[in-house]
Amino acid sequence: MNIIEHSDEEITAFAHPMWSDLIKHSNEGDYGKFTRKFSYNLVFGLNEVEVGHQFVKSELTRNLSEDWDFLGIIRRGEHVTVLYRVRSTAKAGEWLGRMVLGYEEGEVRIFGASIF
Repeated sequence: MNIIEHSDEEITAFAHPMWSDLIKHSNEGDYGKFTRKFSYNLVFGLNEVEVGHQFVKSELTRNLSEDWDFLGIIRRGEHVTVLYRVRSTAKAGEWLGRMVLGYEEGEVRIFGASIF
């Protein structure tokens, strides 16, 4: 099945827990748990040294508020992009969170995740 065929309700039912896990594991600096739902190609393409450095040094990625707002879903090709408003517990302001989801070997996986 192509993920874009799911309803918004179906997508958010698996996207929101995945997003919450990303926030939690980013705050904890737990790289293994942070990447466990990533697609094979995403994990393979990551620069683990750079990601590890981000976990240690980034004030933003280690202090994300677990209070986020869902903004919407964008469908394209075989992926959906789920958008969130994110706040920090250490920095004033708001950021845009983005998580790209699709199917890999019959499971919903993360094909991209970032905060702008």
